[in-house]
Amino acid sequence: MAFRPLHDRVVVRRIEAEEKTKGGILIPDSAREKPQEGEIVAVGSGARDETGKLTPLDVKPGDRVLFGKWSGTEVKIDGQELLIMKESDIMGVIEGAEAGRRAA
Repeated sequence: MAFRPLHDRVVVRRIEAEEKTKGGILIPDSAREKPQEGEIVAVGSGARDETGKLTPLDVKPGDRVLFGKWSGTEVKIDGQELLIMKESDIMGVIEGAEAGRRAA
């Protein structure tokens, strides 16, 4: 099923956090925090200003982003756990080599 968010909303897939600390200690699921990093899956058409003009979003599918701890609404679409949030809940886009290194 294809899902397209409306207006200035985006769909984000969380990127799983590491299971180990830098020192090599395993973190159990119960103690692990939900990651605040994700990948944009889909974006809406944009927000409208007071005059009715459409303002496109700054993010696009495939962007890696950071968002607030309590941002978005958790939903399950086609068996995937996703977040739907407004673009304003996104703190920033992770760009360049850093994003590629984190994906490995």
